Amino acid sequence: MDALLLSRWQFAITTIYHFLFVPLTLGLTIWVALLETCYVRTRRPHWKEPCRQLVKFFGTLFLINFSLGVVTGIVQEFHFGMNWSEYSRFMGDIFGAPLALEALTAFFLESTFLGIWMFGWDKLSPKVHCLCAWLIAIGSNLSAFWILVANSFMQHPVGYVVRNGRAEMNDFLALITNPYVVGEYSHALFSGISTAGILVLTVSAWKYVHDKTSQDVFRQVLKAGAIYLAVGVLGVMGSGHMHTQYLAEANPMKLASMEALWENENPAPFAVAAVVNQYESKNDCEIKIPALFSFMLYNKPEGEVKGINTINAEMAAKYGNGDYRPDVFGLFWSFRIMVGCGGAMLLIAFAVGALTHFNRLEQYPWLLKYLPLTLPLPFLANTAGWFVTEGGRQPWLVVGLQKTAEGLSQNITGLEVFLTMAGFTLLYLVLIVAALYVAVRFIKKTSIPAEGRDV
Repeated sequence: MDALLLSRWQFAITTIYHFLFVPLTLGLTIWVALLETCYVRTRRPHWKEPCRQLVKFFGTLFLINFSLGVVTGIVQEFHFGMNWSEYSRFMGDIFGAPLALEALTAFFLESTFLGIWMFGWDKLSPKVHCLCAWLIAIGSNLSAFWILVANSFMQHPVGYVVRNGRAEMNDFLALITNPYVVGEYSHALFSGISTAGILVLTVSAWKYVHDKTSQDVFRQVLKAGAIYLAVGVLGVMGSGHMHTQYLAEANPMKLASMEALWENENPAPFAVAAVVNQYESKNDCEIKIPALFSFMLYNKPEGEVKGINTINAEMAAKYGNGDYRPDVFGLFWSFRIMVGCGGAMLLIAFAVGALTHFNRLEQYPWLLKYLPLTLPLPFLANTAGWFVTEGGRQPWLVVGLQKTAEGLSQNITGLEVFLTMAGFTLLYLVLIVAALYVAVRFIKKTSIPAEGRDV
């Protein structure tokens, strides 16, 4: 058993498990904070108590998700010392700084005020309690910022010097203002809002159909949730477009691989679908839209885009002989899965928003009945997006500085990695099943009656 391949699989599996919960945490903290702000500021007395119950309802779902995010995230830290110690030795001076700041400035902030928020309902004034909710949201999203600062260095190294065989930080400001961070963080933030938006809509649709006592309240939640989802998806699309244009400069190999563009093109077409043949460096067949890829990158239907073969040759001349292509098939289809899921979520937001605005929900009962089936969409999109981000920098662990094979620990065996990978996978599966059971049971048993007609 190959220790390198298994270590990559182990890190991928545990990271995907962890990343199921991270975007939802980011988006739910903001949603709960907005709900509590509505609770504090509303002047409609009959809406006051239902709004308070909604805060507790979605706050409980957030707590279930947050607990699993913490548990699965702790394991990530151990990977660096156990499976990737050569990476830690080479990159520890740089990678360790944002991780330490994430714990000191973000996780402690989030955890402290989460405890106050949980147990302070009847002990704090409504405004102070609401402030705690916003501090949790700030802490959660600040945590994501520091993690993405570290990840952005791996994608586009800045503010460093290589000394004594190690990368050492020589410009902290350059590290945190890395242009790569802007695209990654904005995309992650809006993907979190989108993920929470779908959860809000699917849960609200189920409650609307199956819980008549809560129907009036969740009709309002459907309307607000549709707006929240639309904001998230449009933000994801905008930030993704901006970051894709930046990739033309920062990582042209990843960009060309996302489109399976093998040769230089001017103007470059956009491939809707393709049969990718990486062995022969071509697409056996494809469906293309002429000039669209150039338009996406340069905002005009012209402009040269370098192909994979050209970039690979340039990297071989710069870094030495080798194959610098990532998994083109995986990147090409992961990008399209991500975009397809995003488009579907935007249609859902517009459909639900229009029906609630014109009071026509009852005319389309099938929509609410089947809406809960769309819950996997953002998780599928997030996973595909993660693969594009991380798979797109292969064969590099840190682009231009350290290859993935060079970061592996020297004293681990394939059997050791396989056993721990199987153990973690089984444990995480049990945890997810348990969390889903608790969350579904809570959703089914919790009703929020309306207290008046002005709901």
